[in-house]
Amino acid sequence: MGKGAMLPLMKSSDVITKKGIVLSKEDVPYSASCVFNAGVAKYKGRYVMIFRNDYGNEDFKPSFTGSCLGLAFSDDGVKWKVEKEPFMTLEKLNIKECTKIYDPRLTVMDGKLHICFAFDTKHGVRGGVGIVKDDFSGLEILSLSSPDNRNMVLFPEKIDGKYVRLERPFPVYSRGGKDIFDVWISKSPDLIYWGEEDLLLAVEDVPYANDKIGPGAPPIKTDKGWLTLFHAVDRDDTRGKNGWDNKWTKRYTAGIMLLDLNDPKKVVGMSKLPLIAPEEDYETDEGYRTNVIFPGGMILEDDGEVKIYYGASDTVECLATANLDDLVNLCCSEK
Repeated sequence: MGKGAMLPLMKSSDVITKKGIVLSKEDVPYSASCVFNAGVAKYKGRYVMIFRNDYGNEDFKPSFTGSCLGLAFSDDGVKWKVEKEPFMTLEKLNIKECTKIYDPRLTVMDGKLHICFAFDTKHGVRGGVGIVKDDFSGLEILSLSSPDNRNMVLFPEKIDGKYVRLERPFPVYSRGGKDIFDVWISKSPDLIYWGEEDLLLAVEDVPYANDKIGPGAPPIKTDKGWLTLFHAVDRDDTRGKNGWDNKWTKRYTAGIMLLDLNDPKKVVGMSKLPLIAPEEDYETDEGYRTNVIFPGGMILEDDGEVKIYYGASDTVECLATANLDDLVNLCCSEK
């Protein structure tokens, strides 16, 4: 399918139940315009959310004056309370040339809360890996990628003695176009030095994408494989203006796939249809960039329920639920 070609109307899978918005700018006690694309984890008996906050856009203009990462806690994963101060600001992060920090992902591993995040610099987009301090006063940075790479997510345990992450580099020239970005996988002996990169999933492997794909929520371990979400983008240049942005022609959906437990660079199965598509008013008609579903957190509960957290329209954070077996079967039945 050519770039810009129209794709059919999409709907969420029947296994998904949308629970609505769980966090918005009204919940934040400091300057906030868009609260979305959060990383969420269950850590030490409570739910933890670190969310992206773009601010300085109270007049709904297609630009922002700043960004930070906010911190919220919950007892049930539904009702959230935001801390009085941001978790991470540019000043606190203190990375040379950093102009923006965004899109955190959380993974509990070895008793520690690990974080991946993206940040813009004057010389390209980079990704960071770190450990959140026990008192949530900041983070210890372990590694920073070279440009251009982001959307990093960590597996919750070593595989064959090595740490593993999914990521989305930006090979503009080699892919012959501006976007056309794919999901890659890499390994590390220590979370500091990364290598053994390999292509995991390409845009052309996803029937409902014609623009780019990228990692979503960090994987969860199941008997059938590593279950992981990804975002998929289709572009239709006839769409024109959608949301506050001057011209927004893309649609984001959430996909789901299973990776081999022992060799996660092998895709065991993948749903050939979107798991979550934009349908509700807050996903299609309201916000900065409408028709955007961006998954960033997935929690498996003891009773088999899976909580999926996603940003909608680059404006609010939402929750959907599903049964683990249904999600696994969705991947296995469409190999």
